[in-house]
Amino acid sequence: MAISCSVQGFPLQSAFRTAAFAPALSLPLKLPPQSLSKLRTVVQMSATAGSRISYESLAIKPPEHPTYDLKGIIKLALAEDAGDRGDVTCKATIPSDMAVEAYFLAKEDGIIAGIALAEMIFREIDPSLKVEWCRNDGDFVHKGLQFGKVHGRAHNIVVAERVVLNFMQRMSGIATLTKAMANAAYPAYMLETRKTAPALRLVDKWAVLIGGGRNHRMGLFDMVMIKDNHISAAGGVTGALKAVDLYLEQNSLQMEVEVETRTLEEVEEVLHYSSQTKTSLTRIMLDNMVVPLPNGDVDISMLKEAVQLINGRYETEASGNVTLDTVHKIGQSGVTYISSGSLTHSVKALDISLKIDTELALKVGKRTGRA
Repeated sequence: MAISCSVQGFPLQSAFRTAAFAPALSLPLKLPPQSLSKLRTVVQMSATAGSRISYESLAIKPPEHPTYDLKGIIKLALAEDAGDRGDVTCKATIPSDMAVEAYFLAKEDGIIAGIALAEMIFREIDPSLKVEWCRNDGDFVHKGLQFGKVHGRAHNIVVAERVVLNFMQRMSGIATLTKAMANAAYPAYMLETRKTAPALRLVDKWAVLIGGGRNHRMGLFDMVMIKDNHISAAGGVTGALKAVDLYLEQNSLQMEVEVETRTLEEVEEVLHYSSQTKTSLTRIMLDNMVVPLPNGDVDISMLKEAVQLINGRYETEASGNVTLDTVHKIGQSGVTYISSGSLTHSVKALDISLKIDTELALKVGKRTGRA
């Protein structure tokens, strides 16, 4: 559907598809010249089969989970905000039939994430809202950029505002850090862990994908991961591996198996076991083999020795003492993956706002250094 737009005073004919398939409108968009080539709307999210959501049209799809109900999470987030009375301030101050346009404003540089999820939230509140974007999930935004717009009933836009921004800011913070660490880690791949916010596992891991990282196991069900407590309970590395191989065989299960090692002796024990026995082992974690130094640098000699011992027989994963400052050096060790819980457990949200009066918002933002 074609919409006639004005961007910084210049007419623009762009082929838009609005989320609600509304009639054509003439809309003023205040966007920088570099945005013109990317002006677009995100493809409509469609709810199917009750609480199921279709992801087929998404460029970056969320990771799979057999029981996770994303639409249920959206409903829960909206319900905790609305309580038993709804938005009493909106009811008092905003006429029920008032229509407005509100603009998404980046208040710092970063990688934007959560655009597709924002669409789902707006549709859950009011399917008639029309949402348009000049950026995709995973794109860079700079401070002061108006990168999206929502048009429709003012009451519903304001009700959705905080829930939309809470998700987008968190996801964008995760994506921004992931992008920086993934670039620095090359040629190793960057992974997150299960250290995610409760009930936001899929959302957090989706943000990692948007930022250019890869997903570790989704939960306890989709990969065997033998960690220190399992090893202790099983009487050692060999005992734990034997128990896992037997369990998988008896239950006719095929899945990836990772074992954590903390010393070179444990690495050698794993390699000895696997050389003597048919095993389902696919990856060896090299935990805390990156040693921090007093000057802030790290010693990766132990990690490199472990990688050389394994010699490509299995995937390898470095964990422990992984920061933005150390990840590049770790990535040069030859490991396949680098995992860091900080991607999700210590995320700094990216500052984003949704404003009806963007002129005043930009004025205030410049005064405070946030736009």
